[in-house]
Amino acid sequence: MPITKEHITKALEAALAEGKGKRKFTQSVDLAVGFKDIDFNKAENRLNLDIVLPHPPKKAKIAIYADATIMTKAREVADLIIMADEIPVYASDKKKQKQLLDYNGLAAPSLMVPIGKALGQFLGAKGRLPKPIMPNADLKEVVERTRRTINIKSKGKYLPAVSCIIGNENMPVAEMTENVLTIFEAIEKKVPEHNIKSVFIKTTMGKPAKLL
Repeated sequence: MPITKEHITKALEAALAEGKGKRKFTQSVDLAVGFKDIDFNKAENRLNLDIVLPHPPKKAKIAIYADATIMTKAREVADLIIMADEIPVYASDKKKQKQLLDYNGLAAPSLMVPIGKALGQFLGAKGRLPKPIMPNADLKEVVERTRRTINIKSKGKYLPAVSCIIGNENMPVAEMTENVLTIFEAIEKKVPEHNIKSVFIKTTMGKPAKLL
């Protein structure tokens, strides 16, 4: 069954009706997708998608590993700047390493190898390796795009399912619906529609509402 805007809206409204406003914090709204007839033990079948949401639940913080060529512009747009001589400091300090998990990373191309050697194992395991900043790219535009990007990735023992945040309980349903449509457009470029087994939407502490 094709996933339509109307189906998504109905499932969102059901999930919110069950859980909205019942906690002392703002609940996230999450999407869970199950698959069938796909062997996720094969690397070529696994999902690892960066998706730019039209309406991000929150703008991610950005860390830029900067060299002299982008340092000035980086200071105007980044939440954290890490210079080349600071990379070994982060590599030797577990507390500083943990702080990096709060950021989406971007890096000057010249620093990708030093980052890989010093922090690759730690950041790679957490899915936080920085993306290289292409030469002559508009850094402000790259940062804004990265702030709106989520990653959908096959995890654990490559179970046939993925999940991601699509909003929070205070966002308009119409905006979250657009996010879900954007996510499915990306997923269906990798996985045919007939291989999607189930789709659920739920708030953090609420019961799931079935979309498919």
